[in-house]
Amino acid sequence: MPKVHLRTSTPAVFSEMAGLAAVMAALVIPSGALSAAKEKPNVPPPAPPPAAPAALASKLKLELVTSDTNLAVALVAAPDDVTGRLFLVEKAGLIRILRGTKFDAAPFLDLRGKVALDPRVGGEQGLLGLAFHPKFALNGRFFINYTDLKGDTRVVEMRLDKSNPGRADPNFSRDLLFADQPYTNHNGGDLAFAPDGSLFVLLGDGGSAADPQGNGQNPKTLLGKAIRLDVEATAPVPEVIGRGLRNPWRFSFDRKTGDLYIADVGQSIFEYVHVVPAGKLTGHNFGWNVVEGLHCFQRESCDTAGMTRAVIEYAHSEGCSITGGYVYRGKALPELAGVYFFSDYCTAILRSFRMKDGRVADSWDWKQALDPDGKLAKVVAFGQDGPGDLYVVTHEGPIWKLVRK
Repeated sequence: MPKVHLRTSTPAVFSEMAGLAAVMAALVIPSGALSAAKEKPNVPPPAPPPAAPAALASKLKLELVTSDTNLAVALVAAPDDVTGRLFLVEKAGLIRILRGTKFDAAPFLDLRGKVALDPRVGGEQGLLGLAFHPKFALNGRFFINYTDLKGDTRVVEMRLDKSNPGRADPNFSRDLLFADQPYTNHNGGDLAFAPDGSLFVLLGDGGSAADPQGNGQNPKTLLGKAIRLDVEATAPVPEVIGRGLRNPWRFSFDRKTGDLYIADVGQSIFEYVHVVPAGKLTGHNFGWNVVEGLHCFQRESCDTAGMTRAVIEYAHSEGCSITGGYVYRGKALPELAGVYFFSDYCTAILRSFRMKDGRVADSWDWKQALDPDGKLAKVVAFGQDGPGDLYVVTHEGPIWKLVRK
């Protein structure tokens, strides 16, 4: 069991606590939690959303794709890939190619022994993110985010092996970003290309608990920041376009609107999601550690002027480590168009909402409809294939696909 004085809160940290999700929030006490509890906002926690409409939910199910995974953290499709391949990122350093329900025998990329892995069960380091260049089908360029053997964050460009399209070129890499990590947790790790072709990197606050170094609001560090990289530049310079992130565990762009959805792991009380309109992706302060979700953090009052507030939150009575997903844009289930799905690593809740006129609408709970037997556990990521179909990725086992019955 993790030490009770430190809640490291990317999904992986709870791997040794299987079966205890329901009591996890009560058992794991983060640094500062006692004072936070005393200053808990004098408002009731948000009520759970209603169940998804029965007429819609009865048409859908989760279909098992594979259980042949090991510490999975991401499932990514390459743009314009007519083969239908999906690329599974595993924390220990492998990227494997999934074709249908089977993996290729040889890995696409093998960085085992070159990435840091926290020796504690369920540590937060490793190979954490993958993004393909929008013109990958033409140039073979892709990008990874990992913690090196010293535990620091690196974002690196790599390329396809021209002589073997099923493998990465082992002789090419280009460093794009480096961040000195003071602790082993809160690395963030995700990567995604914005509609304008720039690469977004969202970093956590550097770790420990309660942001002891004040990195979230410190303009002199990359930690706790939303960063944009021009990957076409000879020497890309990280451009900080937002601050105040705690530990963004999966973010994505709506492939139709270009809006940015960020699921940020909370500290003591709340988990939450930010939504940033496509026309204003820069200049945001997401609030940490002044606020946690929609509430002041460890203080009775705080100045939130100019902050980009979360659009939705849930309390730690329902989960303790949010996992962000995607806005559904697939053709197979047009009823779900515009619906953003998310989950929680600790409790495997499965929820969604739509944005309408800048506000949350159609906030629904899918647990009973899609997972009545409680088969989902340790949901670590979502995946989206070329056609836009949605996948649910668990950390130590099955990958599921959302399909019509």
